[in-house]
Amino acid sequence: MIFFSTSKSSAPVSIKKATLEGLAPDGGLYVPSEVPRFSAEELELLENGTFSNIAFAIAKKFAGAEVPLDILSKLIDDCFNFDTPLQELAEGTFVEELFHGPTLAFKDYGARFLARMTGFFAAEDQQMITVLVATSGDTGSAVAYGFNGIPNTRVVLLYPSGKVSRLQEQQLTTAGDNVFALEVQGDFDDCQRLVKQAFVDPDLKRALTLTSANSINISRLIPQSFYYAWASLQLSKRYPGKLPVFSVPSGNYGNLTAGILAKMMGFPIGHFVAASNANDSVTRYLEEGRFEPKPTVRTLTTAMDVGNPSNFARLLHFFDHDYRKMGVEITGISVTDEETEATIRSVHERYGYVMDPHTAVGYRALEEFRNEHAGTGYPGVVLSTAHPVKFDEAIMSAIGKEVPIPESMKEIMEKPKRATLISNAYQDLSRFLQNLDR
Repeated sequence: MIFFSTSKSSAPVSIKKATLEGLAPDGGLYVPSEVPRFSAEELELLENGTFSNIAFAIAKKFAGAEVPLDILSKLIDDCFNFDTPLQELAEGTFVEELFHGPTLAFKDYGARFLARMTGFFAAEDQQMITVLVATSGDTGSAVAYGFNGIPNTRVVLLYPSGKVSRLQEQQLTTAGDNVFALEVQGDFDDCQRLVKQAFVDPDLKRALTLTSANSINISRLIPQSFYYAWASLQLSKRYPGKLPVFSVPSGNYGNLTAGILAKMMGFPIGHFVAASNANDSVTRYLEEGRFEPKPTVRTLTTAMDVGNPSNFARLLHFFDHDYRKMGVEITGISVTDEETEATIRSVHERYGYVMDPHTAVGYRALEEFRNEHAGTGYPGVVLSTAHPVKFDEAIMSAIGKEVPIPESMKEIMEKPKRATLISNAYQDLSRFLQNLDR
């Protein structure tokens, strides 16, 4: 399959080149030249398949020509050796728990797949790949542990100082080995700006082979479509003819874009709710047709604190830069911190279920959407993007209870933090990267 840049001034590339470059030379994001479609017969065959069966069926349509199918199959099985449960809170209301991977966040799906794809391509070319990542929390930890120990790769993580939870910071600063953490004096948008600048820096491009593990990388985005496909097929058996609505906590909009990709491939999905916090530039675009990013606002849902989301470029591409077309498929709903905390509390009281703040934003937005579109009988799915333990202070404030730390996390919490503090000036990042091989 061929991929081209959303900026349309770079040459088309293969999945290998798109994966290893991350960002196109013209600063655009890679998109497939044509989204593959699953026939009705193919979908019927997949209905009773395992998660890995569905993931492999999608992955081979994008990468099958460049990765031997036996290797791709083993890669998939190795990536997704954990569950993706659909928890039913009430009739027709589900939480798709995406936090059962090694770092307790949905980013494990994309990061583990990308790490193994990158490792395969790097070994094929016998070169060292430097993975450069901006993170507002869970991306960094998932990438750190996804790439940890993968031959021919090393990872440099940039995260905003004081703006991630303690558990998230412990995860992304304690992997060691081939993983380096940079604590940036700024916000996530600063981290993202620095990463983008590095990718177009000719001096760095001569010195290093850089790629990205953010959702700007197409091999991080594709595997995120797997869990939409999985959930939609499970629900199609239970609710024949009723297409589910997915409510997606949205920050950088990679997760939502992956859902759009799944629907374009033909999986039975009805609509999407883009659930944002006070950083609502896409919500306003859907209402007014003008994309006017504003400075990032700090909220309770820190992973969604993104003022200028990168993956919006892909959404614009898929919908021909027409907000009305986008609005047919996506409804934007913004949720306040007060509403988020109230939702954590009310869900716990009603169902005994504890959800993290980001999941609560998705749940609240789904409720609001349903209030405005009542009586259709469709199932609703909230994507739960992180284990509540990652946001223990918010949970304690909302319900007055601590979330027990899973055994897998206790060892990480005791490790010493290892991070290099840098300013938000590009020369600090450039200097660090230039010195990696010295």
